[in-house]
Amino acid sequence: MAFLRLTASSSVGGSARCGPAGRRNDFMVHGIQMPGERGPRPLAPFPRRHFLSLAASAAAGVLTQRGSAQSTYAAQRSARETGDTPAAIRGSLQMEPQRELAAIPADYNGLSYESAQLANPAFFSAQNRQLIALFRALSPGGVLRLGGGTSEYTTFSEQAPSGPPPFEVFGPDTSKTVKKGTVTSALALRNLRAFLDATGWSCIYGLNLGQGTKQNAAAEAAAACRILGPRLLALQIGNEPDSFSHFRPKGWGPEAYVRQWLEYHAAIVERTPQAKFAGPDISNKLAYLTAFAAMASQRPDIVLLTVHYYAMGPAGNPLATMQNLLSPNPKLTTMPWAKVSIVQEAMRSAHLPCRISEVNSCWNGGLAGVSNTFASALWCADMMLHFATLGMAGVNLHGGGNGWYSPIVGSPSAGFLRRPEYMGMQFAQRFAGATLLHSSLECSSDGVTAYAAREPGAGRQESLLAVINKTNAPAAIKLTGALNSARHSLATALTAPALDATAAVTLHQQRLPIAAGGVLHLEPHSALLWGAQASVS
Repeated sequence: MAFLRLTASSSVGGSARCGPAGRRNDFMVHGIQMPGERGPRPLAPFPRRHFLSLAASAAAGVLTQRGSAQSTYAAQRSARETGDTPAAIRGSLQMEPQRELAAIPADYNGLSYESAQLANPAFFSAQNRQLIALFRALSPGGVLRLGGGTSEYTTFSEQAPSGPPPFEVFGPDTSKTVKKGTVTSALALRNLRAFLDATGWSCIYGLNLGQGTKQNAAAEAAAACRILGPRLLALQIGNEPDSFSHFRPKGWGPEAYVRQWLEYHAAIVERTPQAKFAGPDISNKLAYLTAFAAMASQRPDIVLLTVHYYAMGPAGNPLATMQNLLSPNPKLTTMPWAKVSIVQEAMRSAHLPCRISEVNSCWNGGLAGVSNTFASALWCADMMLHFATLGMAGVNLHGGGNGWYSPIVGSPSAGFLRRPEYMGMQFAQRFAGATLLHSSLECSSDGVTAYAAREPGAGRQESLLAVINKTNAPAAIKLTGALNSARHSLATALTAPALDATAAVTLHQQRLPIAAGGVLHLEPHSALLWGAQASVS
């Protein structure tokens, strides 16, 4: 299931040619349709027949951005009202409400936590009511992924812990984290099941391949399937196996990984025949994904492909800046947009959906002053919708503990707080379960993007639209075609006092700023989401 990103310069599903401002460029994006049920889901393969591709058109030119990316909205708004600063970005947006394309899964939104967190059985439990409320506010039926680097240091025990937990919260896992063996108990799994029941979420559960044994993995998988039941979406064997150089001898590669994965798989299904699997959960080496997909096409118990994505990193690199984070093609990214076509080909060859099971702004724990600012909220909203246009089945924002990039920080004893990225996730959540509409944007900057869809149960005249301005200039977008004659409702605005704001990031209702002639005005560094009702010919 997918959306349409309405900017050509960053499309990756096919060919995109950047030309002069205002010139239309065409490209192909690929979608995948999956069941959109909420609540508990059975341990069954994703219907492969729902795999599809769709075509769309878009346009973009490039406008060099000038001035400080951190200037405040108040100053920019004042300058424009006095006539000192005319709109620097212009474009036009149109859609065809009668042309429905594909739908995004209801469980598209997700979070990712380190497996080590399960060493404290009280964290993911029915008693952690504040965290449950924060999960439910993100999605009534999202996906929690448990894995990360610490999954390669865990063991499993049916016995309840004999002493206090080693920590209350864990995360983030960075290159400086002192890793040591943590124990996941059956008690932690029972508490996790109660947490998932309370949130309505399902779970992707990671097993130790790096330093574990087949026997322990089989025992843990059996317990996870038995206890989590319908809340278990799939098991993953290993985290980032393409980065196992510290676990494996020289010569380790995709073929050796697949052989060992199959050995663990055999041990697990011998004990738990109904188990379902996802993988390969790679960091960035796509050859591992291609090899896994080739093997997965022959195994119906593999129901999902998974990969990771970080916009930039590591934390501390001079190029890891807000400006880079908000650029259409971030430097330092773990997966350049041009290579996403390899992921899409793996999806087609395996006839499987793909989820971005670990994603965030800057790897190695995030970067203070970037990952915890309003810039990360704008990036997150656009990134999530853009991945949907590329056919991804869901996105899991990685975090935990008090990491700079964590959408939720804190602990049960001290309480939890939402970081700005959380608001970007809420913005994108409005599209979960909606059906993509054919739309296109012609714009003088590829820093402005737009998305159009129809919500479940809505009439053919009703549509949901979002426009995101990641630039430091105001934008004037003319609504054309069906949108020009549409009746527009109030908008949900994603704003903050400044791009580097770490607080006062809000989603709030406001009058949709449409001027005479159907021109939509966007503040610099802002996003708008609204409903429209248009006539259908």
